[in-house]
Amino acid sequence: MTDAAAELPPAPDVAREVFGELFPEAVRYGELLADAGVRRGLIGPREVPRLWERHLLNCAVLSEVVPEGVTVCDVGSGAGLPGIPLALVRPDLKITLLEPLLRRTNFLLEVVELLGLDHVTVVRGRAEEVMGKLPQVHVVTARAVAPLDRLAGWGVPLLRPYGEMLALKGDTAEEELKGARAALSKLGVVETSVVQVGEGVVDPLSTVVRVEVGESPGGVRFAAKRAKAARPSRAQRGRRR
Repeated sequence: MTDAAAELPPAPDVAREVFGELFPEAVRYGELLADAGVRRGLIGPREVPRLWERHLLNCAVLSEVVPEGVTVCDVGSGAGLPGIPLALVRPDLKITLLEPLLRRTNFLLEVVELLGLDHVTVVRGRAEEVMGKLPQVHVVTARAVAPLDRLAGWGVPLLRPYGEMLALKGDTAEEELKGARAALSKLGVVETSVVQVGEGVVDPLSTVVRVEVGESPGGVRFAAKRAKAARPSRAQRGRRR
């Protein structure tokens, strides 16, 4: 830590349960956010005191609605939220962190190497630039990237047939979804919903807008089973690379 860096606050007890055997890696990631993340302008210094509740745990509980063993693209990953916390609790996933800015991708590459996240790949680029260049994925994730209609325009084309986009949103999720329905329909979205996750972990609960697409030409039906509406088992959390 540098003298100018803020100190990561102690982790709440529930964090040990959520991250399991990778809890030390979660702590290290939090320290990196509080130090290099602040110094490089990736996260505001005022966010450091609430890194666990508002960022690490808030993102980790997204795992409750991500199916098992699927491919994920975290669009506009920034400092790695929600992609890195998701990777720490779900080693069964293959995750791509997609970020256009060089200083952010450099940070993500450093984090992935330092934490030994072999199931995570960092790609520099915009979603519209990598369409057709990267394999389509089962799930697209995003947090604080753009309004839902614009976000869907970037994220939905990255999906495999019958895939889904999971966007972490705030209190206006229902209103935002309502305003985006026309745009979503044009993109081939067949079902939408707003779900809350993180009961017993975060307060308030994390709100997720789920956008599901139908079949597309030449595609293979998305048949992965949804994860149960609960945190991954200890066995899953403890399974390493």
